[in-house]
Amino acid sequence: MVSIKPEEMSERDNYKFLIGSIIPRPIAVVSTLSETGVVNIAPFSYFNIVTSNPPIVSVSIQRKSGEMKDTTRHLLSQKEGVIHIADETHLIDVNQTAANLAENESELLRTQFTLGKADEVKVPIINELKIKMEVELFEHIPITDDKLVNADLLLMKVKKYHIEDELYNEGRINPDLLKPVSRLAGNDYATLGEKITIQRPD
Repeated sequence: MVSIKPEEMSERDNYKFLIGSIIPRPIAVVSTLSETGVVNIAPFSYFNIVTSNPPIVSVSIQRKSGEMKDTTRHLLSQKEGVIHIADETHLIDVNQTAANLAENESELLRTQFTLGKADEVKVPIINELKIKMEVELFEHIPITDDKLVNADLLLMKVKKYHIEDELYNEGRINPDLLKPVSRLAGNDYATLGEKITIQRPD
């Protein structure tokens, strides 16, 4: 067995080890608005549930050379956004939103996505994605190393859910119809695959 301390590895090697080990990772497709009204769309796989009471999800957004990404800046300035769940039907368009564009350019133009009006926030929703969560900023936690902020952990409180009718039945979501995609390492994604049902112990 190989045993290595993180401090003995480069940042890049730590990154590769983590994204290759912690798989699959769900993908949040986050839409935000800049202060000038430009729609920003970006996918993030450092994403998960924090608690259901109140309903809070987390998105961790890495910085580049200490600089915040557009999504972080928008969430901190506007205090709201929309989180969508990536699905295999729209994976090509989701992947296009990962492009590195200037803040005054919208990733929307690289996709076939269309926008709709949200109910609780000013940020638009992506019509084609099957699950959407209107969210507001709950807490911002800068992640530091040697006093340098390398990432921003954003806790987002859900204000409203939107779920396609075909997925929803008596409070449950059908994963086979959702067809979520998850992130692996490199350029690889994974689909839902085989499900295993095991009853949890008392």
